[in-house]
Amino acid sequence: MMYDQQGNRLPGANSEAASCYIQAVEAFNLYTGDPVALLDKAVQAAPEFTMAHILKAHLFAVATEPDAMEVARNTVRQLKDKRVSEQEASHLAALELVSAGQWTKAAIALEHHNMRYPLDLVALQSGHLLDFYRASARSLRDRIARVLPKWSENIPGYSILLGMHAFGLEETGDYSKAEDVGRRALASQPLDCWAHHAVTHVMEMQGRPTEGLAWATEREPYWAAENNFFKVHNWWHRALFHLELGQHSEALAIYDEAIRRGESTVALDLVDASALLWRLHLSQVDLGPRWQELAKCWQEHADGRTYTFNDWHAAMAYLGAGHTQAVDRLLATMQETLVEEPGGSEMSEWTQRTALPLVRGFTAFWRGDYWAAVEQLFSARPIANTFGGSHAQRDIIDLTLIEAALRGGVTHVAEALSHERLALKPHSPVNRSFLARSQEVGGTGNHAA
Repeated sequence: MMYDQQGNRLPGANSEAASCYIQAVEAFNLYTGDPVALLDKAVQAAPEFTMAHILKAHLFAVATEPDAMEVARNTVRQLKDKRVSEQEASHLAALELVSAGQWTKAAIALEHHNMRYPLDLVALQSGHLLDFYRASARSLRDRIARVLPKWSENIPGYSILLGMHAFGLEETGDYSKAEDVGRRALASQPLDCWAHHAVTHVMEMQGRPTEGLAWATEREPYWAAENNFFKVHNWWHRALFHLELGQHSEALAIYDEAIRRGESTVALDLVDASALLWRLHLSQVDLGPRWQELAKCWQEHADGRTYTFNDWHAAMAYLGAGHTQAVDRLLATMQETLVEEPGGSEMSEWTQRTALPLVRGFTAFWRGDYWAAVEQLFSARPIANTFGGSHAQRDIIDLTLIEAALRGGVTHVAEALSHERLALKPHSPVNRSFLARSQEVGGTGNHAA
């Protein structure tokens, strides 16, 4: 019997297949290299090696792309009638749920899985990513906290757990501990770009842009390699620090030279591109033809069904490119999904409660209907934490809301939200600028109705 590095059984594997699988897991842990190619080699060496197929399904399921999700779905179908171990069957049950659009049920299934199999690193990381995609801050933290006592520094992958835990601590507001745990992870494994990302988030949330730039620059050799799947997102974070400091040309240069240099068609990279261009647009930066290139890349991913966080970011690109018909089609597809799946998948619920108000609000903003934008986006604020990404990513909602309030003369909203932001990041130049503009337009204590 073959085993992985954490001692989990690998039924059906021979030594060559197990070696390829272990390398694929490490590639997944560090978001580097090509884990799918390694898994294909593992299956070629041992066709009945079920965990190789299961890890491949996890990789495609967490890609948040329609075609990739179909690969995951087909893999689950092919394995469903095969004889598998209890641990493998538990994986397949979770994969079946996520491929059916039941993301929270899948995440919970993986939580129960890891209570039984606390050293199953693949399930831990896949579950952590599902927590991230559904914006469950507590699960991001507690999924890892429950199993850490079962691990030790002597077990390979321990530092990867620390990196994930650091991000969960950051998303739940425990910034000091998050930074400490993230730095501990990196001391053990400098290539852990997720742990680097966790510390970066701490600096973003605490309003430390100068430190953030120094941190990103100092550690660039570790997170920005060409074969690093996560490099675009860490470049995006670096651009945010420049934006916070009013360095718009530097942020735009990162967009051109790092984020869109290779014109990636990966959905997660496109999300970062849309979010950065939208922030630059809010700062009234001339973006030239960049929106058009980006909007074209979104066409194969924005289906209004698979992952509505992506659809919202696709809408940003469509609006920027002037593709109003594409926005209308996307909204129509979202509405069709609700009709076709009444009380159906969790994704349809996210579409109704969150994605539609956000797309409508951003559309109203782009078209200059600022009062409508304020109404839609203000109501979307409390529900936005039910899906999609991190606090830093969702901050684009408040940035757009305040800008809409300023442009629409709703200065009491702009001033109140500026004070709210300054309470959290009192030294933020962006937040101070919002407050100054709101008071200049409305006059302190004499606001527009």
